[in-house]
Amino acid sequence: PLSQLSEAWERWYPMNEPEVTIIQPGYSERVGPSQHRADGTITLIKGPTNIIVDTGGPWDKQAILEALRRESLHAADIQLVVCTHGHSDHTGNNNLFPNATLILSYDVCKDGLYTFHDFAHGDTYPVDEHTEIIPTPGHTTQDVSVIVRTKQGVIAIVGDLFECAEDLQDESLWRSFSEMPETQRANRARVAGLADFIVPGHGEMFRVRS
Repeated sequence: PLSQLSEAWERWYPMNEPEVTIIQPGYSERVGPSQHRADGTITLIKGPTNIIVDTGGPWDKQAILEALRRESLHAADIQLVVCTHGHSDHTGNNNLFPNATLILSYDVCKDGLYTFHDFAHGDTYPVDEHTEIIPTPGHTTQDVSVIVRTKQGVIAIVGDLFECAEDLQDESLWRSFSEMPETQRANRARVAGLADFIVPGHGEMFRVRS
C-alpha cells in the first residue's frame, strides 16, 4: 500500500530539517528524608540522523517503543544514542538500540569498538550539518549536551545541566546534585547563550529568555 511505501521512504530517507520530539519529560521530587523519585527526559531527534538522547529508566521501555511507532520508526532505525551522563535514570534502555553508535558521557563506541574523542579538552562532536554534541560538565565530570538546529530555532538537549525550568529561579534545584557547581554554572550560561530552547533533564522544554 502507498502508506507503507511512504513510511518506509520516511525511515530511510528522512527530511533534511530535524524534528525534536519529547518522548517523555523527566521529573524529580523528594518523597521522604532519604528518598527521591526521579526519571530522566527522553528525547527523539528525527532527521538526517535519527537520535535518541537519554533512555530513561528500564521501566520506560514500552513508552520508547510506542513513541517510535508513532513516528513510523523502529528501534533499528535509531543511528545514534546519546546519554548526557551516566546516571541510571538516563541510561536504562540503551540495550534497545544495539545497532546504534553510543555516546555515553565522553565514551564513543559501536559494537564494542571505542573511538577516542577529546571532549575533555572541549572538542565538539559533529553528527551532521544540523546536530553536534558538546562537552558540558558540571552535574558530573563528563556531561555532554546535544545542540540541534531546527526550523523552530536552536534546541539544546542538556540532561541535568538544567534540571527543569524552575531551576532558573531556584538554583538549589541544580546545585544540590552538582559535582562541580562553578563549572556547571559556566556551562549553563554558555548553553543558554547558544540555544533558543532547552530540554532539561527532569522537566518540560522551555524557551530561553534573553
